[in-house]
Amino acid sequence: MRVGIARSWTFQRSELYLTQHPHPSPLPPAGEGAYQHHTTHLRTHFAMTTTPLFTGLSVHRIGAKGITIHARVSDDRSKPPLLLLHGHPQTHVLWHKVAPQLAQHFTLVAADLRGYGDSDKPASDASVNHAPYSKREMAKDMVSLMATLGFSQFKVLAHDRGARVTHRMMADHPNAVLRATLLDIAPTLAMYEQTTMDFAKAYWHWFFLIQREPLPETMIAADPEFFIEKMMGNRHAGLAAFAPDALAEYRRCINLPGIAHSICEDYRAAATIDLEHDRVDRDAGRKVSQPLQVLWGANGIIAKCFNPMVEWQRVASDVRGQDVPCGHYIPEEAPEAMLSAALPFLLAH
Repeated sequence: MRVGIARSWTFQRSELYLTQHPHPSPLPPAGEGAYQHHTTHLRTHFAMTTTPLFTGLSVHRIGAKGITIHARVSDDRSKPPLLLLHGHPQTHVLWHKVAPQLAQHFTLVAADLRGYGDSDKPASDASVNHAPYSKREMAKDMVSLMATLGFSQFKVLAHDRGARVTHRMMADHPNAVLRATLLDIAPTLAMYEQTTMDFAKAYWHWFFLIQREPLPETMIAADPEFFIEKMMGNRHAGLAAFAPDALAEYRRCINLPGIAHSICEDYRAAATIDLEHDRVDRDAGRKVSQPLQVLWGANGIIAKCFNPMVEWQRVASDVRGQDVPCGHYIPEEAPEAMLSAALPFLLAH
């Protein structure tokens, strides 16, 4: 069932009961360069309960750099920490198929990035160069989150947008991130500078979401579930790769007030301020020094349009990588293959 943009609704989850007030931070008055999403006027109450997608991990709301991050954390914190970061248009639920095996070795922290899922969605627009959604700020969120949980150093497994945050986190916080596995991305700067017709057609959303507000926000908000179903369903594996409960959670979150704007701000930052930061690093000859593993879908666009190993070797000094027999959504399309490739690397010292 699709949910109308002006309808208040309740979503039931049996896993836990949470009372949410998912209203985004207030934005500047409507006008040039300022977007005032009409869903901020909704008064929506969510009571969430569902079939468990995770066991042994509890939900936490943790302050980080002035905002609140929604994360699921292992109840047993005796093992080394592993931060799990998702991509667009998903949430931490992306990791549900691999969490049981990972939890045998790590204390898991599966977080929703700022602007996604049940994490805060701070105000941002062109007047501040989309800086609140720069990967630099999003990386600070995660370092702060982990420090609050008592982890000054940690490893990272990240997909898509979360992998871009991790790239910046490794560069800016080399003493915090010990090593990381990045899933199905090439460096952002390389992807923009090497854009071809094939890439633009496949990653059309990169160029749609960065358009001037409120065009993409309004179009997404008109039918949010249609947007994510086509975004995810039109890729290699279709919607069959996603467990029904996970897909239901993605649908719930894409209906949250303010999320269309925060997603667009993430991509607008990637096409502006993030490129500035990446160019500064390149011009200074700075590379990521920690051990880095990159995995990409053999049937995905990264493999088709780029040479992932070559591009990552340009920005990191200690890289290894391989393809995985799937498309873009590696943790959900090929969980066992991903674990076989990633676990030995992540367990190394």
